[in-house]
Amino acid sequence: MTTELIVKGKLADNERLKSESNFLRGTIAQDLKDRITGGFTPDNFQLIRTHGMYQQDDRDIRAERQKQKLEPLHNVMLRARLPGGIITPTQWLAIDKFSDEKTSYGSIRLTTRQTFQYHGVLKPDIKLMHQTLDSVGIDSIATAGDVNRNVLCTPNPVESEVHQEAYEWAKKISEHLLPKTRAYAEIWLDEEKVETTEHDEPILGSAYLPRKFKTTVVVPPQNDIDVHANDLNFVAISENGKLIGFNVLVGGGLAMTHGDKATYPRKADDFGFISAEHTLAVAEAVVTTQRDWGNRVNRKNAKTKYTLDRVGIDVFKAEVEKRAGVSFGDSRPYQFTDRGDRIGWVKGIDNKHHLTVFIENGRILDFSNDNGSNKSLKTGMKKIAEIHQGDFRLTANQNLIIAGVAEQDKAEIEKIARESGLIDDSVSNQRKSSMACVAFPTCPLAMAEAERYLPGLVTDVEVILAKNGLVNESIILRVTGCPNGCGRAMLAEIGLVGKGPGKYNMYLGSNLGGTRIPKLYKENLGEQDILSEIDSLSARWAAERNENEAFGDFVIRVGIVSEVKISVRDFHND
Repeated sequence: MTTELIVKGKLADNERLKSESNFLRGTIAQDLKDRITGGFTPDNFQLIRTHGMYQQDDRDIRAERQKQKLEPLHNVMLRARLPGGIITPTQWLAIDKFSDEKTSYGSIRLTTRQTFQYHGVLKPDIKLMHQTLDSVGIDSIATAGDVNRNVLCTPNPVESEVHQEAYEWAKKISEHLLPKTRAYAEIWLDEEKVETTEHDEPILGSAYLPRKFKTTVVVPPQNDIDVHANDLNFVAISENGKLIGFNVLVGGGLAMTHGDKATYPRKADDFGFISAEHTLAVAEAVVTTQRDWGNRVNRKNAKTKYTLDRVGIDVFKAEVEKRAGVSFGDSRPYQFTDRGDRIGWVKGIDNKHHLTVFIENGRILDFSNDNGSNKSLKTGMKKIAEIHQGDFRLTANQNLIIAGVAEQDKAEIEKIARESGLIDDSVSNQRKSSMACVAFPTCPLAMAEAERYLPGLVTDVEVILAKNGLVNESIILRVTGCPNGCGRAMLAEIGLVGKGPGKYNMYLGSNLGGTRIPKLYKENLGEQDILSEIDSLSARWAAERNENEAFGDFVIRVGIVSEVKISVRDFHND
């Protein structure tokens, strides 16, 4: 390997701890026995991420506990591994029961990674959590940390044969790229210890990847998993209703750092077409190339997108072809027309019905709204799980599909869904087009509110749109509490990125298909400033737009912001 492909310098400390971790074991097992603290040692704080967990604390009460000379109320958030987001009713009931009994918040949260999260699990219950999930066939291996994470797939796979095949490939890719160490089973499931050597990790290696790695399988025209937010994407290409292969897109990613122009969101590049039988070989080749060439010196520049820009797209692509023993063909034509979930009922080719329900912020919980109305989403889902004969599909837009419903069961499921608020005909198109990350009080990286801010913000935006004669229109609106990208604001028509308490940077200009990065419009806006800007911008949109012109296309056409064509060049430049 030529030396210029490797970044020289002192390795980041994460490289030390991974290499010294005994293949992700560290001293996690010993830490679990230490009940003096509710947290983990610094190294294990990082290592538990590869087991699907983040150590967090309740930031709403952190200052009060500090006054009482108590450590923060440490707990963990767990993110499950569910390739393609499919889960059975039996699994759902087990998940629901544990959330009621052992989580601080009592909720199940659907995430932008097409899976669910538990929040607020205390140290004495962590092992039980893993064993409970394992008892129904679920794990959380490699859903965080410097590994390939949960593989996303366009949901509703039984709607067509292509969707079903795409889902099967998502499962195969997930299994192929998993860490092979037995650390997870040994620590959490009390399985027999097995010595691991470097030969046992042929894909990820003993130091694993330089940074997190995300993979998707998508079926056009729905870009409902936002391919340009991910390192590796397989775009399904079909002929006569049969999957024949994939266009491979590499190098997407949305995270950045405020004030650091060496960091930026980036679209993925289309490497070309491969036939389906080469899928795993190409996936492995992309991962191992990034493993060997990625930046292990500066973690802020360690993602695949920076490797591509540093070594060159053609050089990276040629190496993938060499390692996979495959040559990319010309990219096959495809188009993304939409990113939203199709809320409501659809019928599949097997004459089964699929109900997609809107879950604001993905938070499944029984609650009362400010207007006094009640929603029993969690109770409703439990009741449906007790009678449902199909399965559930979690979406990357934080919604849920009750899939495979027989004709004779449809009315009863709809009745439960309506009574519990899972079906709510009053939900606007704007609310369905809006999304936020968790942020406060649990995320340690949050700089501003997101999940708790979004519902009220959307209500205000609904009023603004109605005032400007746009009541039937919507804008893809996303809010994140920090610039790390979990809420995918860097693929929104209006993206708000937390800068500090009550302050956000506003980005404008993505498109409906999710193939364009937005541009910074204004910095450090307060909540009233945000509404004022959305009011004036939407008024112009109503008055000056072309027929059926989307908001993101409009702001670029009239010059409110310039188009980001090449992120490394255009994103930070005026």
